[in-house]
Amino acid sequence: MLAVMSAQGSPFASLTADDLVTGEAVALDLPPASLGSRIASGLVDVVVTVLLVIAVLLVLGIAVLQTDAALAHVALIGTLITVFLVVPTTVETLSRGRSLGKLVCGLRTVRDDAGPISFHHAFVRALVGFVEIYVFTGAPAFFSAMLSVKGKRLGDHAAGTYVVRERVRLQLEPPALMPAHLAAWARSADMASLPTGLALAVRQYLGRERMLDPHTRQDLGSRLAGDVAAYVTPTPPPGTEPRDFLAAVIASRRERDTARLAREAAMRGRLTGER
Repeated sequence: MLAVMSAQGSPFASLTADDLVTGEAVALDLPPASLGSRIASGLVDVVVTVLLVIAVLLVLGIAVLQTDAALAHVALIGTLITVFLVVPTTVETLSRGRSLGKLVCGLRTVRDDAGPISFHHAFVRALVGFVEIYVFTGAPAFFSAMLSVKGKRLGDHAAGTYVVRERVRLQLEPPALMPAHLAAWARSADMASLPTGLALAVRQYLGRERMLDPHTRQDLGSRLAGDVAAYVTPTPPPGTEPRDFLAAVIASRRERDTARLAREAAMRGRLTGER
């Protein structure tokens, strides 16, 4: 997740490929789907696929009843390719990573960098999935997902994808409040925008300071305050605690950004005639 101190001891934030950053500099993980939810999703897809195969084969059997065996064989191969490759590839491509089973279970397939999958990813997953799920009755997929940190089956490893949960309740720490004794200073201070990594580190520190022991809290707060001070003029009043200084900067930046966005929206409204 978020590293707040480097090997040299200076605070910074390093984001992994699964991190998204909100407007208030909060790193969010796309949580991988659990093994149970993946099994449930897979069972729904398998049942639907088997029913589709049976239905198509019945229709095909009636259609080729009076034809020769060679034509029936070709029709059978075409049916299997369509059901096991074309249909799942098309569904996942058009739905941006959701099959029927994933839709029921609240899951979605994404790339390793958390972006939406393409036709290539969906095709590779379907191709490998036919072998590991239908040919080998799902055993390779089960053991691969069980051993993988992100619950990847073999098709995910081959395609560079993994399955995430979509129905996740997002819980953010309440934003830092402006310390009353620093409100006047913050209004007159010149504050530049903080780098994303530093803003993330400060935001996480303020949200988790209660879980830190006093020595770590003071040491880390001082380090972060030293880095933030390079973006603030003038410095806060003498005797200001690092925690209060950081909270004042974050709260003031939030207020200023909100006001700037409101001004930009009003300007766009005047230019376009919208209200």
